[in-house]
Amino acid sequence: MKKIIVFFFVFTFSTVCFVQAGTSGRKNVLFIMSDDLTCALGAYGKKEMKTPNIDRLAKRGVLFERAYCQLPLCNPSRASLMTGRRPDTTKVWANGNSFRQALPDVVTLPELFKKNGYFSARVGKIYHYGVPGQIGTDGLDDPQSWNLVINPKGRDKADEAQVINYTPRNGNLGASMSWMAAEGSDREQTDGKVATETIRLLEEHQDKPFFIAAGFYRPHVPAIAPKKYFDLYPLDNVSLPEAPVAHLAQIPSMAFHVRPANYGLDDEKLRNFKRAYLASVSFMDAQVGRLLEAMDRLQLWENTIVVFVSDHGWLLGEHSQWQKQMLFEESARVPMIIFAPGQPANGRRSPRTVEMIDIYPTLAELCGLAAPEGFEGKSLLPLLTFAIAKWDRPAFTQVTTRDRNGRSVRTERWRYTEWEGGKAGAELYDHWWDPREMKNLAKNPRHAETVAEMKRLLKGQ
Repeated sequence: MKKIIVFFFVFTFSTVCFVQAGTSGRKNVLFIMSDDLTCALGAYGKKEMKTPNIDRLAKRGVLFERAYCQLPLCNPSRASLMTGRRPDTTKVWANGNSFRQALPDVVTLPELFKKNGYFSARVGKIYHYGVPGQIGTDGLDDPQSWNLVINPKGRDKADEAQVINYTPRNGNLGASMSWMAAEGSDREQTDGKVATETIRLLEEHQDKPFFIAAGFYRPHVPAIAPKKYFDLYPLDNVSLPEAPVAHLAQIPSMAFHVRPANYGLDDEKLRNFKRAYLASVSFMDAQVGRLLEAMDRLQLWENTIVVFVSDHGWLLGEHSQWQKQMLFEESARVPMIIFAPGQPANGRRSPRTVEMIDIYPTLAELCGLAAPEGFEGKSLLPLLTFAIAKWDRPAFTQVTTRDRNGRSVRTERWRYTEWEGGKAGAELYDHWWDPREMKNLAKNPRHAETVAEMKRLLKGQ
């Protein structure tokens, strides 16, 4: 008799929960993505950076101190994130092709939500766009992922002729050392319009389940921000990384993407550009702040997951290198913050080594959606529950081009990289003692066992 009563109670309780957790009780997702963003942010310990809004979100959610992209270039990284698969599976190693060529039937992250009755929308750059050339277009979008897409185009695009370009010889404004202190207000800029349109969608769809993605374009070059953000960074206070030039000789030549070092620019130009990059980060941060203010005003925090991430990192003169497509820490590491309502680890920092492909299964699990088979990441729910939970997964990042092929594995202590399977050199860095990767230990016999273990991890990828 007692068993029957218990069963009746459990069945009744479960049924009530199911009804209450129907369409109106499902978790929403606000997915915020920046472009080419370094981890040199206030929340990551760089107090000279003015990023109060990203810092604010970090205090509310879980900040992942060691999160890594799968390939530090826009299209491959975004394809991996949205499919939950590595570049060797998506067959996307460069910026020109779609993952649908290799995976025509794959269900993307936003498509999963769309198939489960969510309103799925994109504002700005989520899949790859050529920036700045394709601003205002669909870029290399995936139409079946969305119910609605919005492609803002702001004053930064209209005033593009005023951009200062220090490296015009490369013929690609989107891969140049270029910048502009813009006239006008935040809301006239493309990223300002991204925030405005995202807020409108939040207002219109706050009463039904949604997956709304806001894709900001900054700080992708040209580094553009309204003039007031330049005032946050007086040029006299902008410095370049200090490092002994001798350490460069320890690094395989294939590790370097920028040639000549620092593009051959003098320190004044490098500092001017870095100032512009920092200003564009603070400008983008202010637009994130507008989204967070909308979350407050609409009282969405109780039922909305918020993700903030960049597609990959960015070098600002470390190792005399700039931009991306390298396997140094600054290029492979990404800022990643996840707020999930009711999770015990909110407000904490996780030191575990995680990957961007982990976001797909995480959101699926948090929202109770049955993710399709084939994704290669792992749900981060254990770390959202307990930020320092046991976690033994390394992170893998690669560069794959016609003339540069490298693979890197990162654990909490070590980064190990092989170029052309080791034939063109290797790198080993001890991040406990050498977080700036100044001393390559790959040939040091004292670390032979570590090299062997890291080789094993690479082969097991």
